[in-house]
Amino acid sequence: MAIPSFVDRVTVHVTGGNGGNGCASVHREKFKPLGGPDGGNGGDGGSIILRVDPDLTTLVDYHRSSHRSATNGAQGKGDHQAGSKGGDVILPVPDGTVISTPDGEVLADLVGPGAEYVAAQGGKGGLGNAALASSSRKAPGFALLGEDGEERTVVLELKVVADVGLVGFPSAGKSSLVASISRARPKIADYPFTTLIPNLGVVVAGEAIFTVADVPGLIEGASEGRGLGHDFLRHVERCAALVHVIDCATYEPGRDPLSDLDTIEAELKAHGGLEDRPRLIALNKVDVPDAKEIAEMVTAELEQRGLKVFPISTASHEGLDALKFAMAEIVLKRRAEMEKPDTTRIIIRPHATGGAEFKIKKTPEGGWLIQGEKPERWVRQTDFGNAEATGYLADRLNRLGVERELLELGAMAGDDVIIGDGPNAVVFDFAPEVQAGAELLSRRGEDQRLDEDRPAAQRRKNKDEQYHALKAGEIERPADLSEYGQGWVEDEVDLSPAEAKAAQKAAERLARKQARELEAELELRAEREFAAGQDIDIEAESKNQNA
Repeated sequence: MAIPSFVDRVTVHVTGGNGGNGCASVHREKFKPLGGPDGGNGGDGGSIILRVDPDLTTLVDYHRSSHRSATNGAQGKGDHQAGSKGGDVILPVPDGTVISTPDGEVLADLVGPGAEYVAAQGGKGGLGNAALASSSRKAPGFALLGEDGEERTVVLELKVVADVGLVGFPSAGKSSLVASISRARPKIADYPFTTLIPNLGVVVAGEAIFTVADVPGLIEGASEGRGLGHDFLRHVERCAALVHVIDCATYEPGRDPLSDLDTIEAELKAHGGLEDRPRLIALNKVDVPDAKEIAEMVTAELEQRGLKVFPISTASHEGLDALKFAMAEIVLKRRAEMEKPDTTRIIIRPHATGGAEFKIKKTPEGGWLIQGEKPERWVRQTDFGNAEATGYLADRLNRLGVERELLELGAMAGDDVIIGDGPNAVVFDFAPEVQAGAELLSRRGEDQRLDEDRPAAQRRKNKDEQYHALKAGEIERPADLSEYGQGWVEDEVDLSPAEAKAAQKAAERLARKQARELEAELELRAEREFAAGQDIDIEAESKNQNA
């Protein structure tokens, strides 16, 4: 099947990029075994953005390819390296594109160059453990997961932005009129439904410049789907004025200018929303003798209805100037009545605050369903393979007041607690007053080793305190400091190289002192024994001394 060149209604499936996961990392450096958390945040996912392109006139690109996705954010890394963000995908759309849900809810109406709408928001990146650290949680052993990008289906519907719309039966001369008063060159032929797509033409009338839209021909029942009018009636909704182009030279039986006008007006009324548009009547083909007589016959009755009538001929250009200036008058009046939009104004619509951030209801099975933006987002960010991350989720829910609300509603230990709705829902067993998380001696997310001094550091602190106390005279200087190094074993203590060298010298001095004292004691004893007349065994004394 051939793909049409003009498409004004498509259904597009858009998916934002997923956010990258945060990183759980610990800084590692020589002589710093506990350098602290340094995991970076994950990058945000890319978004799908619809933006008006003035040079675009059709939605045919999305008819060929209806699935569009943005790139994912990168995962965070250690050393405080954040993941890169996913690239946004810009989808150009024609001016006048209406974005709605498949159910018909209008999401945005893009009018004007550069107008844009975020059709699918990218997911937020997860926080790394460096961002989760605080004064009460100094060493988080977990990070948050990135959120999934938004996924949705939107309907794009083009409504041509024109100042004047031409309506009428097929072959009434609408395309010929556009070609006569502008430089547009639509297809013109002598058979019905020659025009299959709306054609725009720029018309200049004095100092006024405006656009005219040629809408495909309407027939009776067009608002109900007959002919092509059902698909193209929406293209006249934005027009400031409507011009009925009536064929006064038709040879079809049962047709005349008045009945044609009544039929088209009935279809416009059935479509709805066009009652306040000014009308002009263009009685076309007055270059034909019979048509001119018919135009003269009906002009009076049309004017009695309060309508301005212009007999014209697209072949001889009769009456076209008067019609152009009448169109320009209506357009300029409409523009003056409309407030000029301020393109620099930024409209911020903050979400309502002060309401409940979650709601709880009991399920028929006896469980408890928790719904709310925060709890559901927190569940998506949690890595349930990490006990500490699960405990962090429990802490967040408790701070939000979920556990207190469940107890007030009568929840019992062991009841099923469901957070979220649909296939991504998570089920827990309700366990009030139970601290979940990693089995640590300290509170969850803390590490006591970060608050404790190493033995070497503690000894240095003690020496500094002793030095300052001696200097201030608070304590007496010890008679012998040679005890330093006595009984020290290198494998049992934590010494710096300078401390180990000092300890070794102190031990050597102690050994020499003990040897001198022993030698002096032996000599004194030998002198006493000699004075008493006792025999002295020199060899035995030498052996004892060496022992």
